[in-house]
Amino acid sequence: MPSDRLEEYLATLLTEEDVPEIVVGIPKTLAGEVGFQAKRVLVKVEALRQAFPAAHFVEWDERFTTRLARSSRSEPLTGSRGRRQDRAKERVDHLAAACMLQEYLDRRGTFEATRQGP
Repeated sequence: MPSDRLEEYLATLLTEEDVPEIVVGIPKTLAGEVGFQAKRVLVKVEALRQAFPAAHFVEWDERFTTRLARSSRSEPLTGSRGRRQDRAKERVDHLAAACMLQEYLDRRGTFEATRQGP
């Protein structure tokens, strides 16, 4: 989805679905710092928080998710860029997002179990 339609998409999603929170990947540097790209994402997240004050946005460190997604694929992403390469990159992006969400859910499940006690 093009980022220029993100607010429209979220407005539809938040009115039609019962979405308790939105996980947003923050592309930190390998050292865990907030670099140029992460700053851009954080500015967008803040704008979304203003536009959707009832929504809960969770910032999640997305370091290594693309590497993890690439390692789970059997075919490399090297070679000349073409339509096939673009689709392969898109699949890796989707896998990376799924990895990030799974990390979040796993960590959240551990937190909830700890919080609730035995």
